[in-house]
Amino acid sequence: MPLSDQTLARAEELIARYPLRRSALLPILFLLQAEDGYVSPAGVAQVAELLGLTKAEVGAVATFYSMFRRRPVGKYLVSVCKTLPCQLRGSREISAAIAERLAVPLGGTDQSGMVTVEEVECLAACDGAPVVQVNTENYERLSTSEALELLEALLRDEVPPPTFAADGSVTEPSTAALHWRLAGLGDPPAGYGATAAAEGDTAAAPEAPTEPEPQDPEAAHEAPGDEGPAPEEGPRPQAGEGR
Repeated sequence: MPLSDQTLARAEELIARYPLRRSALLPILFLLQAEDGYVSPAGVAQVAELLGLTKAEVGAVATFYSMFRRRPVGKYLVSVCKTLPCQLRGSREISAAIAERLAVPLGGTDQSGMVTVEEVECLAACDGAPVVQVNTENYERLSTSEALELLEALLRDEVPPPTFAADGSVTEPSTAALHWRLAGLGDPPAGYGATAAAEGDTAAAPEAPTEPEPQDPEAAHEAPGDEGPAPEEGPRPQAGEGR
């Protein structure tokens, strides 16, 4: 099953925070994505059984929110803003250059499984245009050459400090670590690339495939639990996120 016995024990910690088991659906989906790499049909079925829901109910939520993936992503998710202020500052040239360097279309993952590149809607930092995010942390006012330098560092499994590192911003070391933290469980286990390990937890980070996430706009209307495509866009952050 997608969630190991060890992770299921942590899931029960999340469930205990809510008056009803079903209320823990969103954090449990993040936890599933942290361990399995995406929200798979098998994961939908397991979460439904865990929370006393139907697969249709779980699938409806998983396909409604764009931050839940129908295909795994790389260790580093590179999101390039494509809205007007960033376009005027060269974001489309940046996303095209990154996709060309990785030899994948937008939404694709390089053959090493290290980096996925996508274009997304407004990242709420127009004064920093063009904005590139790595695992939801901002890298602002980048030229195309600077964006490619950032990409080369990620391909070497190095994470340069984000724009607001001096203010305490830290880029998560992997998408698995990001989703673990979004689930509300604090510091990720060592296997997720975190610097602070959860004692005794040795769960391994999920491997990412090389195929791109399909760009089908009708994905949200598929039967829940089916293996279907996901929208290209990543989650729209709240104002100030990553700053």
